[in-house]
Amino acid sequence: MANVEKYFKLVDQSQQQFIETLREVVAIPSVSGDASKRSEVVRMGEWLQARWEALGAVCKRVEPGKQNLEGTELDLPPIILGQYGNDPTKKTVLVYGHYDVQPALLSDGWETDPFTLVEKPDGRLVGRGSTDDKGPVLGWLLCAETHKQAGLELPVNLKFCFEGMEESGSEGLDQVIVDEADKWFRGTDVVCISDNYWLGTNKPCLTHGLRGVSYFHLQVEGPGADLHSGVFGGTVHEPMVDLVHLLSKLVDSKGHIQVPGIYDQVMPVTEEEEKTYEGLEFSHEALARDLKNDIIIHKEERDTLKHRWRFPTLSIHGVEGAFHSSGDKTVIPAKVRGKFSLRTVPNMEPAKVSELVTKYLNDEFAKLNSKNTMRVIETHGGRWWYSSPNHPNFMAGAAATEKVYGVKPDLTREGGSIPVTLTFEEALGVNVLLLPMGAADDGAHSINEKLDKRNFIQGIKLLGCYLYEVAQTDLTAV
Repeated sequence: MANVEKYFKLVDQSQQQFIETLREVVAIPSVSGDASKRSEVVRMGEWLQARWEALGAVCKRVEPGKQNLEGTELDLPPIILGQYGNDPTKKTVLVYGHYDVQPALLSDGWETDPFTLVEKPDGRLVGRGSTDDKGPVLGWLLCAETHKQAGLELPVNLKFCFEGMEESGSEGLDQVIVDEADKWFRGTDVVCISDNYWLGTNKPCLTHGLRGVSYFHLQVEGPGADLHSGVFGGTVHEPMVDLVHLLSKLVDSKGHIQVPGIYDQVMPVTEEEEKTYEGLEFSHEALARDLKNDIIIHKEERDTLKHRWRFPTLSIHGVEGAFHSSGDKTVIPAKVRGKFSLRTVPNMEPAKVSELVTKYLNDEFAKLNSKNTMRVIETHGGRWWYSSPNHPNFMAGAAATEKVYGVKPDLTREGGSIPVTLTFEEALGVNVLLLPMGAADDGAHSINEKLDKRNFIQGIKLLGCYLYEVAQTDLTAV
């Protein structure tokens, strides 16, 4: 494929220019969770739209509605839809990404200003949004621009959907996808998302599974106001005591969920699946280094990965309404709300999970004979996603990865959730591939977030090569 080699060569020649473009977008503090930064989020979306339109793409700016943030009613950031190329003889690939980022302050512990991209001597490109998700979003744009510069047509029609609320729940996105499924997105053959990470730091991967998440609030309420423990301790049923007891009944110290029936819906591990854990770039030693402590539950690496990817887990996140400041305070809280989530896997249904969790907590609370009141509130019930790595879309991704990196990619699943994956699959009825650019140690959402220069440049090659592989793949051979 002579065009691919020409593309690769021009990417290599343009490395510093690409880094400067990444520096330009990192400098836009598009923090969707901060009301004071909403204009910056919009500016980032407008930057993308203008750059694509200058390239010749047809864009549509969708206003998904309003939100109340920090007591202020704000317009949600625009969702930028676009199409580059409209050749009926070519396949059409839809790509998704997000242009908003997590909050970041130098005082959080960053080594440098988080919104100034810094190229470190070891090749790290440090800056908020570098890997999540401005680097990958930019990768699609730079791929198209490089083709035009080289006098090459893209081998496919490219559609895109870039949102500005992913870090704040993707509010408004699902409805836009559903509304545009038979309009803007009509004719889409496959979807590709680059918004996740390699399993390790050296070997690329393709991701074919994500866990779902069901989030719960467990509220216990007693007196009409907070009480003095010296006066009322031992004389009233304390909401906090009840809550701690109930939370302790949810999961044991080995991570086993205590809710009866919760494992009954879990898809059994097959011999074929067991083989997929062989030869992966993953070790307990590397994981312990990342954790800065060896607190790993399981003895075997494959068991750790299974509990990250394909078994349900339950985590307790915090307590609202309790005393949490430094110092001492002898208060009995009147109302407390514990927060926990349950990561779900094939073939668990959110409604059944909610039913089992609610029944179990009601049964356990009844055993306390407490005069307090207890309520279980499910705030979110997102489903898992799973796709076959043998689908032609994945085969195209694997072939592209091997051409760029010289190795067969790991086939992985992830413990987290990317809800839009399932939305695209169900609304458009096409296969979705997760094709990551960044590495496991990029520190998305953390201080000193980075994208390695190698991953950025090779990732731009990968995204382009993937389009060539899709162009010559029979997508009906499922």
